[in-house]
Amino acid sequence: MDYLNNKYDVIVVGAGHAGCEAAISCARLGAKVLLATLNVDNIALMPCNPAIGGPAKSTLVREIDALGGVMGEVADATYIQMKMLNSSKGPAVRALRAQSDKKQYMEYMRNIIENNENIFLRQACITDLLVKDGVIVGAVDEFGIEYSARAVVLTTGTSLNGKIFVGLRSYSAGRLGEKAAYGLSESLVKHGIQIKKLKTGTPPRVDKRTIDYSQMTIQPGDETLHFYSFRPNRPIRKQYPCYLTRTNAETHAIIKANLDKSPMFQGLIQGVGPRYCPSIEDKIVRFSENPSHHIFIEPEGLGTYEVYIQGFSSSLPADVQVKMLRTLPGLEKAHVIKPAYAVEYDYVPAVQTSHSLMSKNIKGLFFGGQINGTSGYEEAAAQGLIAGINAFNYLNGSEMLELSRSSSYIGTLIDDLVTKDIQDPYRMLTSRSEYRLLLRQDNADTRLTPIGRKVGLIDDNQYRVFVDKHEAIEKELVRIKDVKIPANDNVNEILAKYGEHIDRGMKVSELLKRPNIDYKVISEIDEETRLADIPFDVSEQVEILVKYDGYLKRQEFQVEQAGKLDKFKIPDDIDYSSIEHISSETRDKLSKIRPKTLAQASRIGGVKPADISILMVMLERHAYSRKEN
Repeated sequence: MDYLNNKYDVIVVGAGHAGCEAAISCARLGAKVLLATLNVDNIALMPCNPAIGGPAKSTLVREIDALGGVMGEVADATYIQMKMLNSSKGPAVRALRAQSDKKQYMEYMRNIIENNENIFLRQACITDLLVKDGVIVGAVDEFGIEYSARAVVLTTGTSLNGKIFVGLRSYSAGRLGEKAAYGLSESLVKHGIQIKKLKTGTPPRVDKRTIDYSQMTIQPGDETLHFYSFRPNRPIRKQYPCYLTRTNAETHAIIKANLDKSPMFQGLIQGVGPRYCPSIEDKIVRFSENPSHHIFIEPEGLGTYEVYIQGFSSSLPADVQVKMLRTLPGLEKAHVIKPAYAVEYDYVPAVQTSHSLMSKNIKGLFFGGQINGTSGYEEAAAQGLIAGINAFNYLNGSEMLELSRSSSYIGTLIDDLVTKDIQDPYRMLTSRSEYRLLLRQDNADTRLTPIGRKVGLIDDNQYRVFVDKHEAIEKELVRIKDVKIPANDNVNEILAKYGEHIDRGMKVSELLKRPNIDYKVISEIDEETRLADIPFDVSEQVEILVKYDGYLKRQEFQVEQAGKLDKFKIPDDIDYSSIEHISSETRDKLSKIRPKTLAQASRIGGVKPADISILMVMLERHAYSRKEN
């Protein structure tokens, strides 16, 4: 590898959450990687909320870890609060959320990068791609320096032609205090790739010394800690609280009186913003019947006075933001360190990529993160990991890693991106998966660690931990089918505390099916069940497998039925324009996306069941004629 002459295996453009996962995965697999970023001091920056996880997103982080990525490890090493959301609800919607120390997170990630001898950092703005005969061969930076590589991964975040808005004022920037990336959009268009615009935003940061927390509701972390990484020996750190306050009629009145100063409401911003994370002014207008909205006060880290005002994203003028903030209980004397702002940026609609995240136009060019039209650190990291793995596979001529919807949230995320016409920044939600009971955060290792092992990112130690855990689960499943609980007075006296009673003796596995019964109850009535001897991740898995056995089998049947459409492979050279009896709109969509299977074709917006039936008949005839010949 002649890196002295700027020759690399892979170039990763951008060092946010997607870029870090892409670079680290490529490098760990053995590729020499140039990691080019606008500012090497902002590697793995959290420009929005200083947190990892939450509903659906926590499953993505667990899946990243199960495949051999690093986000879970870094989140576990740098948390200042851990909290399991929806803990009283079903396992499909439970979600871990880590409040992170922003600086420590960045430092930990940078340390991983700098300790990998295959990664070469470079502070540079990549402005052009080098393409020869439809194949990527390198890139050029703002100084005209050329870098050669056989694969390029673009993870530019919000930097691509970024423009920041604070009130009716705007200036070029991808994030506050950082320049925008120019030239690359024009290069992509030159090479036949379509560009569109999206918008996102972030709340103000406030000096915590000017906050009266006594007027707010404290939000502590969990006493029983859960973690993202399936690796053992995760750190036990001191936790710090967040706080809850609310907007009120005065807040709403100030916002409504200043909508004429909002760039969004005045039409200055053309890009569509995130539907599930609207600005505070958008909330007030769209949900005018609500008298107030929750606002969370979250620390940015242990070594700073900055706190993050969650739920208060805005693009109104800075002076108006101060007036709005000072109407909130506890923030009457708030000093704003950084104003909220909106940012409009270029992205590449992901229908132009395959499930491997490689461009359909340019071989060796991969995309990951917000450049694909997504929102969120977790979504970005998941795509970066897959793009990095596949960039390495492309170099070696290996089979691309393309995860299915039934295997993972990552597979669902990518399938949605490449088959649907995304109109606003995509956020992963549990409702986006038709298999969410199978795709839980607790069993991500069961689903994906064997794949990570096959890819080459799961080492012997982590794989041994995985094997030991699943041997323990199988052993416990067998044990509880053998142990019988007698229906005596002592047992029923204990069960009565939990609203339960048994009239006959029954196996532990049978009793565990009851809604009010968990391992804690079983340990009280069965001396053989010692919680100290059963790791939580084992008892959690066993309890879910027993309680939800019928539902899980039903969903497994749905996966099997859906898999039948996946067996109908669509030839790459199919001419959709020649197919009769389907609409021109359907032909256009199929020609644009070029699905690989009938299952993928069925998920394209606007493609009707009747269209799928016609395609199925055509494919069956095609297969028959090939067999005859």
